[in-house]
Amino acid sequence: MFNKYYLSLSFLVLVFVSCDKVPDQVSQKEDYDKYLREDTAMTVEKIKRDHAFWEEKLMKDSTQFPYLVQLASAQTNLFGATGEIEYLIQAERNLAAANQKTGYRNVSYLKSLARNYIAQHRFSEALSLLKSAEALGEKINGTYKMLFDVHMELGNYETAETYLKRIEDRSDFDFLLRYAKWSDHKGDLSTAITYMEKATEKAELMNLKGLRQWSYTNLADFYGHNGEIQRSYEHYLKALELDPNDAYAKKGIAWIVYSHERNPQEALRILNSITTQYKSPDYHLLKAEIAEFMNKGSLKKRNLEDYFATLSNENYGVMYNTSSAILYAEEFEETAKAMSLAQLEVEQRSTPQSYDLLAWIYYKQSDYKKALEIAEEHVVNRTFEPEALYHLAMIYKAAGKMEEAQKLKKELQESLYELGPVAEREIRQI
Repeated sequence: MFNKYYLSLSFLVLVFVSCDKVPDQVSQKEDYDKYLREDTAMTVEKIKRDHAFWEEKLMKDSTQFPYLVQLASAQTNLFGATGEIEYLIQAERNLAAANQKTGYRNVSYLKSLARNYIAQHRFSEALSLLKSAEALGEKINGTYKMLFDVHMELGNYETAETYLKRIEDRSDFDFLLRYAKWSDHKGDLSTAITYMEKATEKAELMNLKGLRQWSYTNLADFYGHNGEIQRSYEHYLKALELDPNDAYAKKGIAWIVYSHERNPQEALRILNSITTQYKSPDYHLLKAEIAEFMNKGSLKKRNLEDYFATLSNENYGVMYNTSSAILYAEEFEETAKAMSLAQLEVEQRSTPQSYDLLAWIYYKQSDYKKALEIAEEHVVNRTFEPEALYHLAMIYKAAGKMEEAQKLKKELQESLYELGPVAEREIRQI
């Protein structure tokens, strides 16, 4: 599982392999090469035909607000297939129009718009819509599930747990995957994997392609988190069997090739095959990290420039604030910009990860006392994400708490795959 919140790019690595052990060979080119040659054009064209159909229907009768929802669905699918943010924004506009026409009284439309806001990381706005849906009382179980999701994103964990209890049904796919997420949040990876495996079995029994594909990639992430690289790889391949254009699954394989097998050239080849057709800023970040590992400064610089050029599109809103804050602090020493974004993240989402970001920016400003104060109050024992634990170890070291730093170092040794080769060298020096 690669970094969920941001990719650290601050360490200069002059060698390709930073440990003596030769990594296992997990991937085989013949397994995934055929998927790298797949063209998304046919998939996109099919969705565009659906889009054109509903657009024409709406033009003929603009009073039919269900057409707005169908059009938004096609636009959301286009976003999923291409990564182009404009489609997500177009979907938002149509869903907002449908809700306005129905006086915000249609639960399904409210939840559809909430999903769009979640995709844009506009979690507070999503929560407001879901509260309206909850008050209407229809299809309430589905509303409870989404309320769990949003409260988790906002860091309202006690409230999230109350909704998790309301939907408890150990035969239900939606509950199983959410219980897996809850267990992972609590640091119980073993239980998280058990429930994600159960959810995957359920998806297979239902034989719904979308759920199966989603389950395979999420289970692959969990297996990677647990150091089960072979099983992670196999499940990314399973997702690609269902959808040869699954960019996330290809990215997962690229991470295995890079972080586990230490083959940065092949990882870049995989990523380059994705970015010719799929547009998303985070791929530039990963390519920049790999370039740093290879000591290719110009390639890293080019990818960072591409990242910020992509984000010049205001439609991305707050989606990449965390990544940008890290880059401003670590790459460009623009800590004032970084601090502004970190504070905004804490205001919008009071999660341990947001506070970790804030503490890390104070650390980069050499304010170790403030960094330690924030980390001990809001991060310690509140998140078990490797990135946060790495930052915590560095803050402890800077603050002179060497015993605590060394304890975390031992934990981080088990997370080197997740953190990646660039971070590994620094961790070994804690």
